[in-house]
Amino acid sequence: MGKTIIVSNRLPVSLRHKNGKFEFKPSAGGLATGLGSIYKEGENIWIGWPGNDVADAEQRAEIIIELHELKMAPVFLTSRDIEQFYEGFSNETLWPAFHYFTQYINYDESHWEAYVRVNEKFCEAILKKADPDDTIWVHDYQLLLLPQMLRDRLPNATIAFFQHIPFPSYEIMRMLPWRKEILSGMCGADLIGFHTYDDMRHFLSAVGRILGLSNESGYIQSENRLINVDSFPMGIDYNKFAKSAKSKKTKDVVKKFKELLGNQKLLLSIDRLDYSKGIPQRIKAFDDFLSKNPEYHEKVSMIMIVVPSRAGVKSYIELKEEIDTLVGRINSDYSTLNWVPIHYFYRSFPFEELSAFYSMSDIALVTPLRDGMNLVCKEFVASKSENNGVLILSEMAGASKELQDAILVNPNNLAGVSDAIKQALTLEKKEQNARIKSMQDTIQRYDVFQWVKVFMDRLDHVKKRQYDLQSKEVDAEVISELHGYYQESKKPIIFLDYDGTLVGFKNKPEDAFPDKELKNLIDKLTKKSQVVIISGRDKETLGNWFKDHDVDLIAEHGVWLHKNDGKKKWEPYAEVDDNWKPDIRQVMEYYVQRTPGAFIEEKHHSLVWHYRKVESGLGDLRMRELFSHLKYMARGHNLQVLEGNMVLEIKRPDINKGRAASSFLKGNGYDFVLAIGDDWTDEDTFKAMPKNAYSIRVGYSYTQANYNIKSPKEVRYLLNKLT
Repeated sequence: MGKTIIVSNRLPVSLRHKNGKFEFKPSAGGLATGLGSIYKEGENIWIGWPGNDVADAEQRAEIIIELHELKMAPVFLTSRDIEQFYEGFSNETLWPAFHYFTQYINYDESHWEAYVRVNEKFCEAILKKADPDDTIWVHDYQLLLLPQMLRDRLPNATIAFFQHIPFPSYEIMRMLPWRKEILSGMCGADLIGFHTYDDMRHFLSAVGRILGLSNESGYIQSENRLINVDSFPMGIDYNKFAKSAKSKKTKDVVKKFKELLGNQKLLLSIDRLDYSKGIPQRIKAFDDFLSKNPEYHEKVSMIMIVVPSRAGVKSYIELKEEIDTLVGRINSDYSTLNWVPIHYFYRSFPFEELSAFYSMSDIALVTPLRDGMNLVCKEFVASKSENNGVLILSEMAGASKELQDAILVNPNNLAGVSDAIKQALTLEKKEQNARIKSMQDTIQRYDVFQWVKVFMDRLDHVKKRQYDLQSKEVDAEVISELHGYYQESKKPIIFLDYDGTLVGFKNKPEDAFPDKELKNLIDKLTKKSQVVIISGRDKETLGNWFKDHDVDLIAEHGVWLHKNDGKKKWEPYAEVDDNWKPDIRQVMEYYVQRTPGAFIEEKHHSLVWHYRKVESGLGDLRMRELFSHLKYMARGHNLQVLEGNMVLEIKRPDINKGRAASSFLKGNGYDFVLAIGDDWTDEDTFKAMPKNAYSIRVGYSYTQANYNIKSPKEVRYLLNKLT
C-alpha cells in the first residue's frame, strides 16, 4: 500500500517571523483536525504553503527540516506568487465567481498565468514525494488545475479532489475565459467531492455543457476512465466542542461574561470579514427587529465577532467601513446607560472564549449570502450542553441541507430574518430542546472524522470500479494476442459496428461517411477475412458507402442483409409490419416541435429521434419524456424503445444485431471471431458470439464484451495492427 499525500494551499501550521527567527503555530481549523487522523500516520505527509515569504536559502533549508519532523513539506511561494495567485486569481476571480458575486470578478490574464504557474509549483513539489501507488488528496479552489497536472505525470495514481466552497451554476461558470482549463483540471481526479448535492449538480452540468463529457448516476465517462462526483457534507470535531462547553474553564469564562452583560438574551454572530457572509444584511435585520419590537429593548443584545481578513483589499475595506457605520448607528439610536444593542469585536478570540460565547448565547444568527458549508452553526449546536438555544440559519449555507431543525431563513429577506429572531426568542424550551437534540444527533454522527472515512472509502470504491474496467482494456498485450491468433487463422470473421466504432459521431449523420483511411483499412481486412459491417444505418446509405468493397452488410439493426456473394442484393432478414409508424411519428413530431435541433430519421422498419444538436440538458430532459411516452405506446404494438448515443430508436424487439450476426456464424466453422461495437444495441451482437470469440466495446461502460477500447481512433489502430 502506498502512502497518502494531503495537499492544500496552506499547511495546517502558520509560519511566523519572531525575533529574527521563524516559528510554527498549529492551525485550529476543522480541516486540520479532520485530516490529522490521516497525515500523521505511517509515511503520510501534508504538502502546502507555510504561510510566509521565505527568500533566504538557509532559512528555507531549516524550515524543510523542521516541517519534515511534523510530517509536512513546504511549497515556497514568492511575494509575487502570493499577490497574483492567492490574492489575485484565487480571491479576486474564483472566490467572487463561485459565491455568485459577479460584480467583483477580476478577469486579469496575468493573474491566470500566475495561477497556472503556482499549480505547477505544487505539482513539482508533490512529484518529489510521490510514488506511483500513492493516494493524493487535493483540497480547494486554489488548486483546481493540480489534479490533471498530476494525472499527466502519474497516470495510474489515485487522485482525489475536494472543493470546500460552493460550485457555481453553469451560467456563472461560462463567464470565466478559463472555464475549460479549470474543469479539465478538476477532471484529473478519480473522485471529486463537494459539500452539497447542488454543488455536485452544478459541476456535472458545467462539465457536460463545456467539456461535452456525459455523466450517469454521478459518474463522468472521460476518455479512458470513470470519474465519480459526489457530495460529502463536512462535519466538525463534535466531542471537542461538547466537552469544552462542559469544562470548568469555559464555565468560569461564561460566569465572568454573564456578570458583565447582566440578565439578557444573547444573539451570537461570528464571521470572517467577507462580503459572502451577509454581515450588513444581518445588522439591518436586527435593526428591523428592534424597531418593530420595542418591548425587547434592554432585554436582547447581539455579540458580533468579525475576524479580520484581507485588510488591504478595497472591497473589504469598504465592507468594514459599512459594518462600522451600521453598528455605530444602531448603538447610538437604541443604547441606554446600562444597555448596548450590539457588542462588536473586530478581532479573533482564543478557543476557550469562543466556546464560552457559544455556550452562553441563546440564539446563533448564521446568515451568509452564500457558503459552501459553514461550520460555525455546527460548533454552536455542539456547544449547547443544556440543550437550550436556537439556531437561525441561512438557506444559502451548505449546512442548511443537514440542519433542518434550525429556523431556516433567506438572508436577503430582512423582514423574514427579523421575524425569525422574534420566533427564536419566543420558542418554548421543550421545542428548543427537541430541535437542538435532533441537530446534535446529526452532527455527532456525521462528524469530521466520519467525513474523512466516508470520502476515503468512496475513493477505494471508485478505484475498484476503474480497475474492473481497466482489467478489460485492450492494451499492447491483448493486441499482440489478437494479432497472433488472426495471423494463424484460416477462416476469420470480423463484425464491425459503424457509428461510434469505425467513425466518431457527427452533428449531421450524413457527415459520418467513410474516409479514405477507413476504406483502405476495410480493403486490407477483406484480403484475409470476412468483414460484416453491422449498423443501425438504413440500407441505402450503407449500400452506397460500401458498394465498391468486399464486405457483408447488416442494416437497421438486423432488418436487411447484403451478403458479399456476387448477387449485390439486399434481402429482408425479417418481415415487419409497419402499421405502427404513423401513431409513433405523430408523437415524435410533437417532441421535435418542442425541441429546437431535434429531428426524426425514418428507416424501413424503425423511427429514430435525434437530439445531438439540442441544447445540453434540454435534450436529455425531452429524451426522458419521449422515452416514457414511447414505452407506454410500445406495449400496444409489440415494439422496443432503444436508447443510443444521442438518439432514441423504436423498432420490433425480435429484430436485433445479434440475431442477424448468428445467421452468418451458423455452420461456417470460423476459427477467429471478432466483434466490435459501441452502444447497448451492440450488446446483442456480443451475446450472440461463440465462447472463443473476441468482443470489444468502445468506451468504458459495463458490457457483455470481453474487452473495452477507448475510441474509434483506437479501433482503427487495432485493426491496422491485425493486418
